[in-house]
Parts: sequence; structure tokens; C-alpha cells
Amino acid sequence: MLFYGISRTKDIIMQERTYKFGGHAIRVILEEPWAFKQMTEAQQELVDRLRRGEDPRIKPVPADKQEEMGINDGIMGKQLMTRERWDAMTREERIEYRHTLDFIQYAPFEVPAEEPLFTFRVQSEEPEWLQKVEESGAWEQVVAVDEVPPFYYGYVHEGRTIYAFYPVRDICAGIFVMEPGYKEGTYYPKPRIGAAVTMMQVNTSLMIQYTFTTAPYSTLLLHASVTRYKGEANLFFGVSGTGKSTHSRLWLEHVEGTDLMNDDNPVVRFEDGRLMVYGSPWSGKTTCYRNVKAPVRALVRLEQAPVNRAERLLALQAYASVVAAVSTIRWNHSIMDHLIPTVEKVAMEVPCFRLECRPDEEAVRVSFNAINSVSNA
Repeated sequence: MLFYGISRTKDIIMQERTYKFGGHAIRVILEEPWAFKQMTEAQQELVDRLRRGEDPRIKPVPADKQEEMGINDGIMGKQLMTRERWDAMTREERIEYRHTLDFIQYAPFEVPAEEPLFTFRVQSEEPEWLQKVEESGAWEQVVAVDEVPPFYYGYVHEGRTIYAFYPVRDICAGIFVMEPGYKEGTYYPKPRIGAAVTMMQVNTSLMIQYTFTTAPYSTLLLHASVTRYKGEANLFFGVSGTGKSTHSRLWLEHVEGTDLMNDDNPVVRFEDGRLMVYGSPWSGKTTCYRNVKAPVRALVRLEQAPVNRAERLLALQAYASVVAAVSTIRWNHSIMDHLIPTVEKVAMEVPCFRLECRPDEEAVRVSFNAINSVSNA
């Protein structure tokens, strides 16, 4: 079921949709020529199942199994553009294709219009003030992520927060601007940047704005892979490359009754005194976009090791582990002031373990036994 609307303001056609996950509603508006990609009938059937929280049996994709990304894309009904398809298109179809954004990963979280926590727009024409700031460099750089592509840079200017995205060095894909208070954000794609690259930056921009606006609501985006067993969730996290997806995959293979909730950036939030985890539209290489939530049983920090061994972390150790896994904005002190109490509460109230492990079945048994050695009380 689709809930989006179409409106016209000053001869500009706008498409609008509302999504809700982590208990927070967000509004997305696309101004022409940008438009939402229409789903096929098969995709709509899958999205309806994901909206109901059903398990599509998508496997986590570890770094050493990149070839399986194509399998998952096939489950989602995604088609790669080929030379044959492109040559068969008319000029009008090509223009439309270049400006059609695929929001299928958000579709399971679509809801009827309601008052959103924030609004996000995609708009091609940059305002005059932004053009002047770009040309003059009259903004203050606060963050630079430019070791490996894609690169991005963060700036502040007259109360606004601004991000510039570079898929490769020296080629800007677009600019994202959040107004003071973070409730209004606009992404401005650069000319001649295609829909696929634009959608990548839209995803990143939405994650950034979600982090900013939800921080005061005991909400975190956690870089983790999440499995659910007997109605409770276990979150596996660690530095990049430690095997989060691999360990979740092993749970699915060796612990009957386990399902995957998210494989990269779930939302965690305290509700009625208990930490809950939600599926989200952001699941990394694994296309797991389920509209589900569950109480958190445990957090497990993974470390590669020659033997499998688990230990419960003390509160201070747990805090250090969890804060490193939070998808956050460390340069912004006001946002950190909201996030830190939530991380502290997680460390104090939720069992947290360190698992030294190999990528094998025994590691699952060790983590399973450690988690279940702690009382639910």
C-alpha cells in the first residue's frame, strides 16, 4: 500500500512520502525533476511482507562473500542498468531514469502522513546564498572524511550545518544543508550526477539528519548486526572487518529459531525503561529492511582471535565499547551531550560482552552460552 502524495507549489511539482522507524516519523519531499521510482508488483508484494515484519530469509553478506549482494538485490527485485536496456530507451525515458530515486529500502516503513520529526528534501536548484558560500569558501570546516572514497566534508555557516559529498576526489556529487534546529534539511544534487550516486548521498544525508534530530529522544543509530532469538535481540558490533555479518550468519545457521533484523545500522531506543532495537532502511551490504522491533537481550563486541572466549564487560568497559559503535557526530558537542547519557544507560542496564572468536560454529555456542548465563531480571 502506498501513501505518498503529489502537490504543486509555484508551478513546482513535489512528491511526498512519510516513513516511520525507531518510533520517529520523517517526511521526504522530492521536487521535480526528481521523483520516486515506482515499484513492480512483485516488489510491492515483498514490501508488504517486510512492512508486516516477515522474514525474507536474506543472509548477512560478509566481506568475503560480496558476490551474494547480487542474490539479495535479486530478492528485492533490483535490476542493473545494461547497455542493451539503455540503448532501447527513448530520450525522455533516459531523462526520467536519471532523475528517479529508488526508495524501496524505505518503503516497508512508509506510513500515512503524520507530523514528522523532520523534513528532508531533494531539490536541484541551489539557493543563491549557498552558491556564494561555495565559491568564496566562507564556511567553517568541522569534519573531513577523506582517507578512502567516498569522501565527505562537514561545515557550519550562520547556524546551518552543511555536508559536501565526493564519490571520487575533486568531483562533488551534491551538498546537504540542515537549517538551525536540524528539522529542515535539503539535498542539492550537482548537475549530471546520476540517480544511483544521488541516492547513495541521500541515504547518508538522511542518516545524518536522523542522528541529529533523534539524539534528544534516547535514540541511537548503532553500527551493529542484529539477530533475534525467542523474541529478544542480540547486537554484534566491533571495528570494521571483525566479522559482525559472519557471526550473525553463523547464528542463523546454527541456532534454530534465529532471524536477522538488520545487518548494519539498526535504531536503538529506550522505551518504558527497556532498550528496544528497530529495523531500519540502513542495512549496509545486506538488503534487510524489516519493519520490526524487539527488546535487546545483550550487546556483544567481537574481536578476532585464535580461540573462542567470552567475558562480561564492566560498566566502564561496556561504555567505551558501545560509544565507539554509535553512528554519531562527535564534533557537535550539543548532539553528544544528548547521546552520552543514552550510551551510559545502555552500559549500565544492558548486558555487554567481549567475544574473542573465530568464524566458526563454536564461536556461536560460546556467545550463546554467555548471553544466556545472565538473568533477564
